[in-house]
Amino acid sequence: MSAKIRSINIATSSQPQNWSASGNRTGIDKKPVEGLVQFANNGVAGDTVVDTNHHGGYHRAVYAYALEDAQWWESNIGSTITPGMFGENITTQGLDITGALIGEQWRIGDLLLEVAEPRIPCKVFSGFWDRPTLIKEFTEANRPGAYMRIIEEGMVEAGTAIEIVHRPSHGITIGDLYAAKSGAREKIAQIAAVRELSDEYREWAQKVVS
Repeated sequence: MSAKIRSINIATSSQPQNWSASGNRTGIDKKPVEGLVQFANNGVAGDTVVDTNHHGGYHRAVYAYALEDAQWWESNIGSTITPGMFGENITTQGLDITGALIGEQWRIGDLLLEVAEPRIPCKVFSGFWDRPTLIKEFTEANRPGAYMRIIEEGMVEAGTAIEIVHRPSHGITIGDLYAAKSGAREKIAQIAAVRELSDEYREWAQKVVS
């Protein structure tokens, strides 16, 4: 199956939340939208980002989650999962996001995205799903999705093909980085050497190595 965008999801407004101490609102509840959507200025046009310490910005401009991983969750927890329920901006189809390399680049029409880092689950995510065990389950599943950098801005819509146009040679995947962040440190030396890491992850990895 050729890879494509299954849906583009945004939160047109924030909603109240009392699941964490980071603030009293959240933009996690994203819904599919129709038509062309602009990806620019380190974000998705029309989307609401509240907790800017953990979402948005250059390294976390776009959050991508795979339809196949959402279907895995459906079969394992017995609940219906609709696009956007992970708080993702784009739901992909036909891509192994856990196996995507850090620094891998995706061409989507005029848009060029670069795989940056895994999503780390939080209390807001767990509260939004009303599932107290979700953080533990999400960590064990190692299907975190990927935050993306916007390398070239563009307008895209659901159904647009995704082409992987660059794969670095280091071999470190989103799954490797997420596993290391969750405590599995077997590949930490290789991770610390990945030049495509964000400064935050590079400093963390180098500290662990030392």
